Amino acid sequence: MGCGRVGSAVAGRLDREGHEVIVIDIDPSQFHRLPADFHGQKLAGSGFDHRLLLSAGIEQADAFLALTHGDNRNVLASQIAKHLYGVERVVTRLYDPFRAELFQRLGLRTFSPTDVGAELAYSALASE
Repeated sequence: MGCGRVGSAVAGRLDREGHEVIVIDIDPSQFHRLPADFHGQKLAGSGFDHRLLLSAGIEQADAFLALTHGDNRNVLASQIAKHLYGVERVVTRLYDPFRAELFQRLGLRTFSPTDVGAELAYSALASE
């Protein structure tokens, strides 16, 4: 879910590796970010719309990634994927590092670009 810079890059990589990939984004114009040779499916709509998730095959999904720019949307969609549809591997991007830690304790795999960026900035500053 989410076809911005990160979502489109991950979707393209998974597609090249031979995985079946379905990309969901509320804004269909974002699909232009996908590689020209992308073989996956593109669905316009909300990643927490039950009808859309069912049409995407959420009940058979091995993984779900929530990579939109909205922490609340990512948490909601991830909770739905994990707890309502039983998706085993759910990865959630949360800009707020405190929320990322909290939801990680509640069973979601989370990452915070804020923490990652801060670490990279510090490393660049500290390196010689």
